[in-house]
Amino acid sequence: MTLRESVSLRASAMLERSPAEFLFLLSAAGQYAGAVIAIGLFDDLSPATVAWLRVLSAAVILLAVGRRAHHTNWSAHDLAWVGIFGASTALMNLFFYLGIESLPLGKGVAIEFIGPVAVAAARTRTARNWWALVLAAGGVVVLGGVELGDEPLALLFILVASVMWAGYIVAGSRVALGERGVAGLGLGMAMGSLVIMPFSLADAGTALTTPSLLGACVLVGLLSSVVGYGIDQSTLRRIPMRRFSVLLALLPVCAMVFGLVFLDQTPTLIDLGGMALVLAGVAIQEREEIERHQPVGTTT
Repeated sequence: MTLRESVSLRASAMLERSPAEFLFLLSAAGQYAGAVIAIGLFDDLSPATVAWLRVLSAAVILLAVGRRAHHTNWSAHDLAWVGIFGASTALMNLFFYLGIESLPLGKGVAIEFIGPVAVAAARTRTARNWWALVLAAGGVVVLGGVELGDEPLALLFILVASVMWAGYIVAGSRVALGERGVAGLGLGMAMGSLVIMPFSLADAGTALTTPSLLGACVLVGLLSSVVGYGIDQSTLRRIPMRRFSVLLALLPVCAMVFGLVFLDQTPTLIDLGGMALVLAGVAIQEREEIERHQPVGTTT
């Protein structure tokens, strides 16, 4: 066994043993550390270019890491789900960056949570889980208190991103349950990079020929996509889509904390009340996990 394989096995074992809530905090830390760097790049590059290079660099890293694993052939059905996942993920990144160019990071993520709420609502059956969803969604509504007239175009971008986020969850669950490690994630990101590449043509040359900008974009891809989405894939192999969607309510809270620490975006007392509702909803939901022999598509 090589050193790389040994490290990979140890990392996989750690992820398997860790509580899903802890994994979400790790994922959020990666995603929003990357988002803070991305916002700093908007002075020099368009949000579309930053999004494209984030997705492209993540695809290159993931395909390099997973190049020797899972050599079994991909069926047309597999490739279709990977393509849907990649397109949803890339478009989610694109429209999210277009939105947070004007909106505060925490509030942008809170509004975007509409997508996960829809997925969780469609798959929630018990009263306890309904209460968990109501509390978490209510907290996100409080956190996302942005009037329609403030930034209408930015709000529209975030709403589109929320639809793509729902697609990311549904298609991402299919890809994760395919048990191909990072190979499915990397292939999906590669496909997604082709979808959003036309939006970046205006200043992609500047980014590709400026080492400092290119390096920062690669760092965004590593933190937000390789670390963040890689952990999400591990989590989706363990817990149902419903629980995953409700746990995503932790992300607006984490985004607001990152906005406070790194971007001087101070939360109000109302925002803190919203955080408390989110944490209450996450705390009371049922903590079921997927049986590893369960067929793909039978999660609830």
